[in-house]
Amino acid sequence: MTQAAATGKKVGFIGLGLMGRPMALNLAKAGHDVTVWNRTASRAEAVAAEGAKLGATVRVAKTPGEAAAAAEVLFTIVSDPPAVESVLWGAGGALAALKKGSVLVDSSTVSPALARKSAAACAERGVEYLDAPVTGGTWGAEQGNLVFMIGGDAATLVRVEPLLGVLGKKWFLLGPHGAGQSVKLAMNLLLALEVDAMAEALAIVTSAGIEGGRLVEVMQSSMARSPLLDIKAPMIVAREYKASFPLRLMHKDMTLAMELAKQLGLKLPAGEASRETYDAVLRASKDDPDFSAVARYWEKKSAGTMAT
Repeated sequence: MTQAAATGKKVGFIGLGLMGRPMALNLAKAGHDVTVWNRTASRAEAVAAEGAKLGATVRVAKTPGEAAAAAEVLFTIVSDPPAVESVLWGAGGALAALKKGSVLVDSSTVSPALARKSAAACAERGVEYLDAPVTGGTWGAEQGNLVFMIGGDAATLVRVEPLLGVLGKKWFLLGPHGAGQSVKLAMNLLLALEVDAMAEALAIVTSAGIEGGRLVEVMQSSMARSPLLDIKAPMIVAREYKASFPLRLMHKDMTLAMELAKQLGLKLPAGEASRETYDAVLRASKDDPDFSAVARYWEKKSAGTMAT
């Protein structure tokens, strides 16, 4: 029996998208009593059914508040700042239902300012709070290999470490509330720039009449290699953009990063130019692709047209 199973907790889990679904299931499989809520109720029902097949306890809440009411620890991982505000402060919201002494762990990617607002609202109710956005993609969520970037108090982190150990392989306490979000936004901006740069480089190669895979071969044998590009470069070459991390969410994170930079008095020309490229691809996309689909912009450029 694992440590987590031996000390099973009552866990609420709000947000069952690409990341949240496997995270909630991993907590249930580890022996925790998990209550889930999702805006699209069918997703919550599907997670409960999958949990039952695994012999795990997963209950479905009717509101965010119901998921929070019995929880010792409540996880939230929803799409954007308005979604966080809705599940915390909206009708049937989680914040009013959280018990004194419980912990809210927000793994959504939002602004540092919203993280601090959430922390202050929790403190007023005697609830502890961590901003704890994650990285690792859907495969990391499924395998329990996520990395958490955390803002908050060390004592609160110690309380939830048994749960984080089910969900991830590493976690970093980076500073006070908001620090986890600041680092996550900076990192995602870097990842977005890296993939955009790869797409630009492939545009040069293919426009010169060279098959794009040859650049990838050389890259993987050189200092240009990175774990991210090991995954994303073949997707770009194959023009297959099944979402592991959707482009719309990367665009949201880039926008949050640029807003944070502005608040800090920083000008980030590379980030701004790349954000505009992602924006163009997002507006032209008729599907919901992975963020590596930014390469569509450069495919069109190298073909001499931006037509979709």
